[in-house]
Amino acid sequence: MTTSRKSVDSVVGFSRHDHRRCVSRALKEADDYCQANKLRFTEVRRRTLGILLESHSAMGAYDVLERLKEEGLGSKPPIAYRALGFLLDNGFIHRIERLNAYIACSQPGSNHEPAFLICTGCKSVAETAVSSAGTLSKCARDNGFEIQHTTLEAEGHCPRCQQSDQRR
Repeated sequence: MTTSRKSVDSVVGFSRHDHRRCVSRALKEADDYCQANKLRFTEVRRRTLGILLESHSAMGAYDVLERLKEEGLGSKPPIAYRALGFLLDNGFIHRIERLNAYIACSQPGSNHEPAFLICTGCKSVAETAVSSAGTLSKCARDNGFEIQHTTLEAEGHCPRCQQSDQRR
């Protein structure tokens, strides 16, 4: 992958940001976390995270595998699934249930309950935090239920697709 020296302004979810800095920061945080926790951040795991960070969009396991294969890092499904499992278990990525896909976490290392906004037009995904997770936790506690994992996903149209719809 070739990157220019100047910042690349791209879209994360639905907003613009300095993409090169974003990817670099996320990979450094993952490196630091793995070192601090004595975890092996192998070349395949690192590259899998890099692939998910490159586009800030959800990708299926086989899409990731195809990229790993093109780069000579493996061609068998367990390669991708093991790397995705490691990244998921350590909070570097999330699984988007509705799309059967994965996306890089926008807040790695923080304890958060994300929600995902999925555009049905362009298939972009934005990670956000919502206060309803706290309400759900309270309801669960009130009923003696302990939540171990929450996935909140909403479908609709992103600003770009809404503008496109209005032009028609």
